[in-house]
Amino acid sequence: MNVLNFVQAFFGDSAHWHGYDGIPTRVTEHLGYTLEALAIAALIGLPVGLVTGHTGRGGNVLALIATAGRALPSFGLLVLMFIWIGFGLLPVMIPLVVLAVPPILVTTYEAIRSVDPSPVDAARGMGMSEPRVLFQVEVPVALPLILGGLLTAAVQIVSTATIAAYVSLGGLGRFIIDGLYQKNYEKVVGGATLVAGTALATLAVFWVVSRIAVSPGVRRGN
Repeated sequence: MNVLNFVQAFFGDSAHWHGYDGIPTRVTEHLGYTLEALAIAALIGLPVGLVTGHTGRGGNVLALIATAGRALPSFGLLVLMFIWIGFGLLPVMIPLVVLAVPPILVTTYEAIRSVDPSPVDAARGMGMSEPRVLFQVEVPVALPLILGGLLTAAVQIVSTATIAAYVSLGGLGRFIIDGLYQKNYEKVVGGATLVAGTALATLAVFWVVSRIAVSPGVRRGN
């Protein structure tokens, strides 16, 4: 059988659409892990990136953090956290958040730093406070790049959240891990296809969000 036959057989089997191991359940679990890790990473990365970008300080430190975060192997960190903490969601969240923070942090910093200084200086000249300058002048202009950082983090999390299955949790990785153990390559290919499809759906969601959140003038300028 080729890959397309495996895909057709997997999605054509009604048993894969029901129960605790069904596609809807596993997709929901996978999205849950993704959204939770992305929310935590955004809560860490966005404020730090906004403040450092606005002040212009800390760029070298952010570069070091990003390099260190990208260098850490997610699976190795998962195993380490599992040995240290034990079963549960926390050992999975830590490597996913560590993976997602660098692109959010660095992209947000660079997005704010790339804003044309003329309107920023004009806003300060009008007496606007620094928080108002940041959120009313810089962030609207930098929003496309900021969303790009969030998109990169989200796709990385979606693709990596399969590691949850290694510590007996759910998600789409369950199809891949169980399929390899059972030598059921139909399930392995089906799970990999679902992960790829979820990543593509993430791209589509962020495209819609950018069309809604970014003003037409900023979109044309980019």
